[in-house]
Amino acid sequence: MTLDPWLRWLEETGIASTISENEFLFPWIEALHVLAITTVVGLIFIVDLRLLGLASRDRPASRLLSELLPLTWAAFALAVVTGTLMFIAKAVSYGHNTFFLVKLSLLAIAGLNMMVFHRWTGSRVQEWTLHARPPLTARVAGGLSITLWILIVACGRWIGFTLR
Repeated sequence: MTLDPWLRWLEETGIASTISENEFLFPWIEALHVLAITTVVGLIFIVDLRLLGLASRDRPASRLLSELLPLTWAAFALAVVTGTLMFIAKAVSYGHNTFFLVKLSLLAIAGLNMMVFHRWTGSRVQEWTLHARPPLTARVAGGLSITLWILIVACGRWIGFTLR
């Protein structure tokens, strides 16, 4: 079963038509998406570099997490909303774009990495919060996160060059 009928239906909704037919709306949504992703990645990198023990070593990891995670989630929510709006405006094209599909897969893996970290390592952050060098599991989670987000951004950038 193909998703094309559903993707075409999405493109024909009122909001999708408005976005795709307005010469200014899509670029503004895209600009907001880029700003949101930049914020998400920047904040995540601050945390990840702390998890790797490479930056902010004088700050407790628990404090850094509690300060930055709410901002990260807010920026991520904006990225999801703007990304969804861009997707529905060109659903068929995005639905067949390899880089878009890889980006979504990498986002799922990044989410899984974050969930595993918070469930097992992050839940014990008080035990190692003041250590300059976090435990191996935290360092692995941070390194994997940085790698995944670099790939997510790269795929996102390639979408624009390969979208038909």
